[in-house]
Amino acid sequence: MIPRTLFSHEHEQFRESVRKFFEQEAVPFHAQWEKDGHIDRALWNKAGEAGMLCSHIPEEYGGMSADFLYSAVVIEEQSRLGLSGVGFSLHSDIVAPYILHYGTEEQKHKYLPKLVSGELVTAIAMTEPGTGSDLQGVKTTAVLDGDEYVINGSKTFITNGFLADLVIVVAKTDAKAGAKGISLFLVEANTPGFAKGKRLEKVGMKAQDTSELFFQDVRVPKENLLGKEGMGFVYLMQELPQERLTVGLLAITSAEAALEWTKDYTRERKAFGRPVADFQNTRFKLAEMATEIQIGRVFVDRCLELHLQGKLDVPTAAMLKYWSTDLQCKVIDECVQLHGGYGYMLEYPIARAWADSRVQRIYAGTNEIMKEIISRAL
Repeated sequence: MIPRTLFSHEHEQFRESVRKFFEQEAVPFHAQWEKDGHIDRALWNKAGEAGMLCSHIPEEYGGMSADFLYSAVVIEEQSRLGLSGVGFSLHSDIVAPYILHYGTEEQKHKYLPKLVSGELVTAIAMTEPGTGSDLQGVKTTAVLDGDEYVINGSKTFITNGFLADLVIVVAKTDAKAGAKGISLFLVEANTPGFAKGKRLEKVGMKAQDTSELFFQDVRVPKENLLGKEGMGFVYLMQELPQERLTVGLLAITSAEAALEWTKDYTRERKAFGRPVADFQNTRFKLAEMATEIQIGRVFVDRCLELHLQGKLDVPTAAMLKYWSTDLQCKVIDECVQLHGGYGYMLEYPIARAWADSRVQRIYAGTNEIMKEIISRAL
């Protein structure tokens, strides 16, 4: 197989520590967290102590000034173990960069060290009951009243929403200006008028904390505006390539794990007196999946390399997001088939991975939207 060359010895040492952390602190408890609908809040603090949160944040704000490969390691090891409930990547690789890139010095010093330590859990509130991929259509409003903005509206499908201590809220500051009327706000969970709804029951990713958020006359000081008023849509577009890269990393690693589980299962499981892996159909299916996963891994790693160089553009990130998640779902579905009836039993990791994988083609922009982005660039 084609060797990976991006990761240094230090990255691989970090990978080993991350794997041990997840095996000790998350794997034994994940089944219970799936019943609870969220992970243990204490895991965030433990991850902070282990240096697994926001490692890219500069040292002056409490981070390690590490490159994105350290984030990639956390994403991959989480995915390889099927820990779909752990929302570290959204916190570290989606929310934190908004504050780092667009926040004031006061905001950075106030919040980023607490993101690094796990003292604060974060979320970003984009999606609304009537608005998904079309961010220009958000209905939540933020109206300036003296020295405060008054926020009204609701959000849904918010990852980390139930445990979140700090939320970046996407709101309209000018309802008539379309994309140019969107702004971002930092809202702390204890702000009057801010309420969290029920934890949402999902088909998969059951341990991932996903909830509704409600804003009724929520007043935040002008200082809580993130970046400039009316620039929210631009900021969102600038940060989406990294978000879609994280989805691609999850997708390809999940497919690799599914293939490993299926190779082991088909060697052990017997049918008609011999291992399932001895049948030509099984061998050919495994060969097809291994080849496609290898192609996907090379593409993902090349995109990761481009991102490290600051060269991962929006169309390429869209290609990565759509193709890798389509592949993930295709591979895992084939693996379920090779498991037979046991592939449909939740006690087997392949069944949970099958349920967890489906949403990958929906969030971070649906795959149909990805194709629209790609087609515009052709």
